[in-house]
Amino acid sequence: RKGRTYEDFQRFMNQNPNLPVVQMDTVKGSRSKDKALLTMLFLQSNIMLMFLMPDCSSKSVVNVFNTLTKKIGTSAFRALFPVILTDNGSEFKAVDLLEKNSSGTERCRIFYCDPQASWQKAELEKNHEYIRYILPKGTNFGFLTRKKVTTMMNHINSTKRLGIGNRSPYELADPADAHMQLLMQELKMDTIPPDDVHLMPDLIK
Repeated sequence: RKGRTYEDFQRFMNQNPNLPVVQMDTVKGSRSKDKALLTMLFLQSNIMLMFLMPDCSSKSVVNVFNTLTKKIGTSAFRALFPVILTDNGSEFKAVDLLEKNSSGTERCRIFYCDPQASWQKAELEKNHEYIRYILPKGTNFGFLTRKKVTTMMNHINSTKRLGIGNRSPYELADPADAHMQLLMQELKMDTIPPDDVHLMPDLIK
């Protein structure tokens, strides 16, 4: 956490006010050693990314970062995720491996919320409610597949919300942002028609 506390985050953002911020967290199933979801929220658009991991270990989080970097390239990763704010979970402790790609090139800056202060990334915490509509607490994540997680992600991001002008997060994606368009293409992020959006467990069961 040295140089990466919430106070450091605030100081850094005061010096770099135009950099986009991405909030990051994990969602776990009923079994602590089972599959888990890594979630990342773009504050500007409210688009939430969801990645299926075999467990909630630091190694699995690093693997998501490395796989994503291979898909879109370090330049695009750096442009999309320049600043990441997360909590103090042990799955995020391999900070050097997260901030740098496999060749040692910096791809992001990571900062940590204060202990027991999840409200410091309240936007992502709020978005997790959409996941729980589909995967209620107590659900075993063992049945999840990458395809099912992509389906959930697309339905959640296609949900219109009063807080963003009765638009969906996908509607706020900048079509002129080549990096975001590349990300959406690589992750198979597609808009679901409003009448087809479904946020219930039977969506993926």
